[in-house]
Amino acid sequence: MALSALFASLAGTHTVYAAENAAVKGGTLIYLEQQAHTNLYPPAGGFYPNGGILNQITDKLTWQNPETLEVEPWIAESWSTNADKTEYTFKIRPGVTFSDGTPLDASAVAKNFDTYGLGNKAQRLPVSEVINNYDHSEVIDPLTVKFYFKKPSPGFLQGTATIGSGLVSLSTLARNFDALGDARHIIGSGPFVVKNEKLGREVDLVARKEYNWGPKNSAQQGAANLDGIKIIVTPEDSVRIGALLAGQADVIRQVQAYDEKQASDQNFPIYAAPTRGINDSISFRPDNPLVADLKVRQALLHATNSRQVVDTLFSPNYPQATSVVAKSAAGYVNLADKLKYDPALAQKLLDEAGWKPGSDGIRQKEGQRLALTIYESLPQPQNKEVLQLIAQQWKQVGVSLAVRAGDAGSRTLDNLDPQKTPLTVSEVGRADPDVIKSQFYPSNRDALLQKGGSSDKVAHFRDDKLNQLLVDISAEIDPQKRLQLAGDAQRYLLDNAYVIPVFEEPQVFAAAPWLKGISFEAVGRPSFYGSWLEKH
Repeated sequence: MALSALFASLAGTHTVYAAENAAVKGGTLIYLEQQAHTNLYPPAGGFYPNGGILNQITDKLTWQNPETLEVEPWIAESWSTNADKTEYTFKIRPGVTFSDGTPLDASAVAKNFDTYGLGNKAQRLPVSEVINNYDHSEVIDPLTVKFYFKKPSPGFLQGTATIGSGLVSLSTLARNFDALGDARHIIGSGPFVVKNEKLGREVDLVARKEYNWGPKNSAQQGAANLDGIKIIVTPEDSVRIGALLAGQADVIRQVQAYDEKQASDQNFPIYAAPTRGINDSISFRPDNPLVADLKVRQALLHATNSRQVVDTLFSPNYPQATSVVAKSAAGYVNLADKLKYDPALAQKLLDEAGWKPGSDGIRQKEGQRLALTIYESLPQPQNKEVLQLIAQQWKQVGVSLAVRAGDAGSRTLDNLDPQKTPLTVSEVGRADPDVIKSQFYPSNRDALLQKGGSSDKVAHFRDDKLNQLLVDISAEIDPQKRLQLAGDAQRYLLDNAYVIPVFEEPQVFAAAPWLKGISFEAVGRPSFYGSWLEKH
């Protein structure tokens, strides 16, 4: 959308308010989002455009304080657990309803977590990656629900605070997965309700006047200050920042690092919310014969100059990665010594692996070139430029990396076939050690494609030691031991060069100086519940 066309479409949507010290009531927030949402089944909320909507229209059982990372009351007033973390009991706040008027009671909570914990094959609703070892629920009384687990599930309490655990009505859970791409089908209990949608272009939210059950420790109580939120999909970076600085939008997501200064210079605040999870990385698919050799993967890790990537393309809001997870992540261990840029060592390792420089400078072995392919990941900031710079670095040691467009028609299929695509871009936010399992375990995101993806090979790469470590993280009830296991998993992933961490990825927003009260949940999704628009 051209800037002039966007301005035309926004004409008449802005209202000017008198400035007050207290929150100003009313007005519609204009929020420019980089990408359209895909599916709003809450466990699909990890994709930030999905989560940005779900965080306004759904509530969670608990709230993770973004400052302390402590889990605090929200829809659940209180909870208890047995010693080995196989049973959790929650007391539900009375009087909460979904926007269709149905009660958010123990039965509704039980149905939500039975669906998220077990999936629903008939409706193609997948299991949530934040819930491990789930068995079943039991409704004790109208406001008390108990959950049982097959094995200890120490991450479950924090899991109830994540975007993937947004509570939705029984009518929403009765729909097929494909139907949940329509935002109007998501009936939550949150402070905003979906009023209208132009698929792929706009979503209109309106405040729920009777809302009165925000997180117990939230500064905002009662209904939202805003009348509504207009989310407009605006893919072009220059158009988003241009509209904001021209006063035609109130907040934008995915501010590129090179645009931060012009916003700050005009007193438009930048918010770089940490995602506290798996860093922006390149993950290997060891099923592919070109990267099956540990020495080749180690060579590429040491041929990657992440400091150059950060210094060339990013701002201080994007710290260089020093482990698989971010410094602010639970269980982080500084493993910078395993990530040293050392092109001489990379060359030596490739020599040892039998890859010799060819006439064109690209290494060869048994008539095959060391030529790799990766697809650009559209959600990640400046990912095309990141991968192109890494491709230049790898070329210095004789490895070719072809960067393919992230919106290519064949991308999804090819990216799931390790024989065609030996590398993938990976990143996921979650403020709990279970995030490592979420990214690498075969029945979760399976970044290493241990299940073979769409490959028709009979035998597949599998690392049982890694998988046992990941399962152990999800089931260890001693908090210190659990953090130690998270450290062990980070070391193991780097010792086997399964992943090349590049930088810690924030969610970067820019807002107008008249937007007040914006906040972010523990992994960087915006909350507009307490926001208001001052005079501008």
